[in-house]
This record gives sequence, structure tokens and C-alpha cells, in this order.
Amino acid sequence: MAVGLEGLEDLVLETIVFNLGPKHAAMLACVSTRLKGAAAAENLWRRFCAEDFDLCDRLDPDGNPCPSFKETYKKWFESFGMYPLPVVKRAKNCWNSLRNWMAKNFPEANDTLKKGVSETQIKSAEEALGFKLPMPTKVLYRFCNGQRTVSDNPSESRRLAPLGIIGGYEFYNHLVNVHILSLEQIVQETIEVAKEVGFPEGSKFILVAASLYVEKVFFLNCANGQLYVGTKNLMSDGEMMPCVPQALIRPTVNANHDMPQDALLLWLEEHCRRLQSGMIRTRVSRKSRSICLYPEEPPSCSLAITNGVQVRASSVLVPEASDLTGPEKYFYSYSIRMSLLPEGCILDGMYFSSCQLYSRHWIIRSRDTVVSDVHGEAVIGKFPLLFPNEREFVYESCTPLPEAPGSVEGSFTFVPGRLSKREGRQFDVKVAPFVLDAPEYIF
Repeated sequence: MAVGLEGLEDLVLETIVFNLGPKHAAMLACVSTRLKGAAAAENLWRRFCAEDFDLCDRLDPDGNPCPSFKETYKKWFESFGMYPLPVVKRAKNCWNSLRNWMAKNFPEANDTLKKGVSETQIKSAEEALGFKLPMPTKVLYRFCNGQRTVSDNPSESRRLAPLGIIGGYEFYNHLVNVHILSLEQIVQETIEVAKEVGFPEGSKFILVAASLYVEKVFFLNCANGQLYVGTKNLMSDGEMMPCVPQALIRPTVNANHDMPQDALLLWLEEHCRRLQSGMIRTRVSRKSRSICLYPEEPPSCSLAITNGVQVRASSVLVPEASDLTGPEKYFYSYSIRMSLLPEGCILDGMYFSSCQLYSRHWIIRSRDTVVSDVHGEAVIGKFPLLFPNEREFVYESCTPLPEAPGSVEGSFTFVPGRLSKREGRQFDVKVAPFVLDAPEYIF
């Protein structure tokens, strides 16, 4: 076979050697001078680097330059060859995508991401925990060791607290912002929290993400690969909710030879997709910027325009306030954003340069049953006055729900001009229905 290969044109030979793969390419180099040259060709190893590691530059895993793509491949394989390369490529792309989005949209959070750990550090963590970590999770931590968001300095701690790359939400005095823990924090916090929660002996839960404000914690079950978030009853009876569709989780290679994927990898990939699509964005609150989990795009965010007043509305499940054993199992927070379009308020063919909210009407359904029909003045005690070309007025509130899914719809009553100086008749502004869902992914 080798003799036949030597007579082929260069391009044909390169294609054949590429299809044989890196291992057999290295073996061919020992056969003859011609095949040695073909097996060492720079373009061949460029293709191997792109195929197996999605690399386009001659850089080793630490970012140091390499003299050739063959040497680049060698360095990467030495670092990650103990893992299935498709999983390595996915984990690398996941973190690269998150870092790229953060660098462009949230650089202060990007600066908190830590350099990946070594195999030695992973083994030490496993020894301290007393069990093995899921393979995809180990690969994820090889690329990024969570976030550096803990400080002994109170002022610095306050600065870092809203910089979680998962993000959160705020309503009334309930403030959540979720950070990814470092491997060192995982070991320390898991040992401490496991005692508080009272996990059964032999369980293999690790704490991988948490809020630094209101307590909200995520546990990865290293036995079955699922990610869970604690509910209101976490500390009393260990109640948790799964965060990723179970059907997608593969702790090991299956009968179809599909690569393993645990919930942490799937969760981070889904989070990245939501950031990249604009479904979730950053928002400034309390003079700090953070990732806000209230959806910004349809169908998860509803939109209605009435007489020039635009209202956008969406919700998030609040698992840490949910009680799966109680009569009102689920707890939601919803965000309402209202603004006056540039053309102003148009009512009965007349133009008004402002309008002000007077009252609200909400209809909340659990499945198809109306569980709340509320009329009241103001919103969170405020009567927002809207002008064209100004930022949205945003407020958040919350509601429990016996069963999911549910929905919210309603209206706001506005007056043109101001409440103190009405310039026309009052009118109702529609709030298009938005869903209170039991989501497949919980963040």
C-alpha cells in the first residue's frame, strides 16, 4: 500500500493521509522519504489541528507560540489526549464562545474567569471529595477554573458580587446573581454544604454555582450527570429541581458511540446560546452592570403597543422560592418594561407628548384556571410618567403558581399628559400574555 501511495499526486496523497488520521500519519513518516514529507506537511497538520481542536493558530494550550502545526497538535494532544477529542473540542468552543461574548459585552465579568486547572489539580480535588468528577466537567475545568469573585476586601467583594457569568434577577428585596465556582471552592463548599443539606452517605453531589446574594445553589450529581438547583426546602429536606432535560444527558459513551455529555456542559452551552441570540442581556441596576435572566426576545418576551405606549413582559422561574410539596409549588418573577414610542401618545387622532400610568389590571392563570384577578393603583407604588425617546420604565414583581405552565396578561390604565393635569380621556394599554413556564433549562 505504501508503494502505491508514493506515486500519487501531492493533493491526493494529502487527502488520503488526512483521512487516515494523525496517528497513522505519524506511522507513515517511517516508511519512506516521500511519505515522511507528506506526513509532515504543514497544511496537513493545520487540518488536523482544525478538525480535532478547532485551532487556527500555532499556539499551545497555554497560548505560547509553536514552530509548526505539527508541534501544536503534539502539545494539545499531550495535554488533552486522555479525553475523547470531540468532548475536548466542545468544551473549548463553549468557553471560547462565552469569553468572546463577555469580552465584547461584559468585560468586567470576563476579567474574573480563571485559567484552567491541571490534571494533577483535578486528581487532588477528586481525592478530597472521595469520588470521580464526570469526564465533561473535568474537561471544562481544564479550560477554565470558574470565576475569581471572592475577596477579603469588603469593597472589592461588593464590586465582584454582580459579575456572575450566569447572572440573575431582582424583585423587591430578592436579589440573585449566580457565579461559577472554582475547583478549590467546589471542594471546600461541597464538604461544608453537604453536611448542612444532609445528603445521603455515598451521594456524589458537588456545588458548582451559587449566588453571592440571596442563597441560590446548583449541584452537579457526579453519579448520573444531572445538574440540580435547590428549592425553598433545600435545607429542610434536600428538595431540588433538575436544570437540564434528562434525555440529553449521557454519563458515558452509549451503544451508538455518542460521546458523554453531562448537564454542566449542556447548561453552559445553552446559556451561551441565549447570550449570543440576545435572549438575555446585561442590565444596569444599583449602579452595577450584570447579566439579567428576564428574556428579552419573543416568544419568551411578549410585546404590545397601544396608542403609542409599548409594553414588553417576560418571566423567570425562581426555584429558590419554589415549594414543590406545597399548595403553590412554583414561584415566578416577572419583568415589565414600558416606554412611549418616538411618535408620542396618539389618542382619538390627537398627539400628546406624555402620558402617565394610573392603575393596573392583572389576570394570572395556572394552566387554564384563573387564580388571580387583581385591580390596583400604581405599580410597586409608582406612577411612571412616559416621554418619547426615553429609556424604558422597568419594574419587577412576583407571583406563586399552583401548577405550571401558567400565564399573565392584563392592562395598564394611562392618562394623556399627567395625573395632575389630564389632557384627554384615560385609556387602557394592553399587556400581551406572557408565559409562566416550567422550563427545560433552569438558570
